[in-house]
Amino acid sequence: MTLIRPNRRQVLIGGTALTASLAMPAISRAAARPVFTHGVQSGDVDAASGMIWTRTDRPARVAMEIATTESFDDARQLASMDALDSSDFAVKRLVQGLPADQQIFYRMTATDLHDTNAVSEPIIGQFRTAPSTKRDIRFVWSGDTAGQGWGINEEGMKTYATMAQHQPDFFIHSGDTVYADGPMKSEVETDYGLWKNVVLTEEKTKVAETLDEYRGQWKYNMMDEHVRALSAICPTFFQWDDHEVVNNWSGSKDLGADDRYTEKSVALLAARAGRAFHEMTPIRYTPAEPGRVYRKIAYGPSLDVFFLDLRSYRGPNHDSMETELTTDARVLGAEQMEWLKRELKASNATWKVIACDMPIGLIVWDNWKEQAGAEAVAQGDHGAPKGRELEFAELLQFMKSEGIKNTVWLTADVHYTAAHHYSPDRAQFQEFDPFWEFVSGPLHAGTFGPNALDGTFGPEVRFVKAPEDGKANLPPSAGLQFFGLVDIDGETEQMKVRLMDSGDTELWSITLDPEA
Repeated sequence: MTLIRPNRRQVLIGGTALTASLAMPAISRAAARPVFTHGVQSGDVDAASGMIWTRTDRPARVAMEIATTESFDDARQLASMDALDSSDFAVKRLVQGLPADQQIFYRMTATDLHDTNAVSEPIIGQFRTAPSTKRDIRFVWSGDTAGQGWGINEEGMKTYATMAQHQPDFFIHSGDTVYADGPMKSEVETDYGLWKNVVLTEEKTKVAETLDEYRGQWKYNMMDEHVRALSAICPTFFQWDDHEVVNNWSGSKDLGADDRYTEKSVALLAARAGRAFHEMTPIRYTPAEPGRVYRKIAYGPSLDVFFLDLRSYRGPNHDSMETELTTDARVLGAEQMEWLKRELKASNATWKVIACDMPIGLIVWDNWKEQAGAEAVAQGDHGAPKGRELEFAELLQFMKSEGIKNTVWLTADVHYTAAHHYSPDRAQFQEFDPFWEFVSGPLHAGTFGPNALDGTFGPEVRFVKAPEDGKANLPPSAGLQFFGLVDIDGETEQMKVRLMDSGDTELWSITLDPEA
């Protein structure tokens, strides 16, 4: 099987040809040969290494080779991996010693561990390593996949196909990567016609509670041809938020009155969800803290990406009105905060993109019906920093005092797209330099919003695209699905940010000049 790097015309919105050739070779189960069930994924790619993931349908020994040519003339064989039921037959590895700024092709075959004469057809993918010198960089970001009951319909998860047409160097999935708390029905009546989830698995008909049910959330998303097609040609850098576990989860989450759950321990559900997240994604393993999500990916001299985790270390969701930074008031946690300060200060990259799974200034209520409790950072007080805002005030003040320039925040979570500019001139807390926050999503979920802004850090809406007043949870067929497209010029190092919809319409853009 050969692999051709598709140009933008060849990456079809339908995705069928791409998926068949790259990610899901057609193999007859009747042949009793191992099958790669959910395509391939790559992730966390830098200038010298990258993660590669796949899954088989049975206990199998997975052989892997990598090459710098699509003909595999210079293929290098790597040690095999055993896909066993303990990981639901998923395997992943860190491939090291790669050349910078190089297209890497990888090929895997699986041998049945019960019958070593039964060998699968090969499966192939590719990615490009980060540069060691300045060059043009393109990446996309968004969040919110398969939420609110909107699953795989006849058209599939179209936004993934649209992103693939832009041939990004990588894709940042900003969280709500799956909806473990959002069961689906086969059909839903909408104002836009009858929605049919033409693909529906048992794990998606109830809330996830067991480890296998959490794994099933990931396997469902990867049944979509557009998801697999993008994964076969583009690395995905994953972070998580709440719906990977349960809506708005924190230490104070109480499932006692939720009859959908027989398992009431949110801590146990979070542990199972975290295990599934790391098994089913190509995120790097951190020996110092297995299960860590926050990390930095260095993508050449022009770009470092800092991935935050506002979920794992937060205090309980509450009114967030503390005037001192207690443990309960934290959302990043002390250790992650010190890591972020240290890494930002040490970064020599021109641009520091901070991928944050929740927005800073948007008010996200823990109880939206009563508009009470802080789920994100802001709590709607509009005054001096309180509660979780105290951590962000500390961080922003640190960046100013250390002269850390060219920070851009990317986020999702709220299910609409927007551009926010933060300035001390408009703020109650003023010890920071102005910065931009760009919001995108959903990728394939219900559309909501817009949310109100909290004035503490002086945010201003420069653009927003959301449902009309009185409308919420619009299906993907309503056309309000969004992603962001970022280009960094290799010569000028200008950063162009475009807010896009699933039909590939440019809704708004801005070009940012780097500060010296």
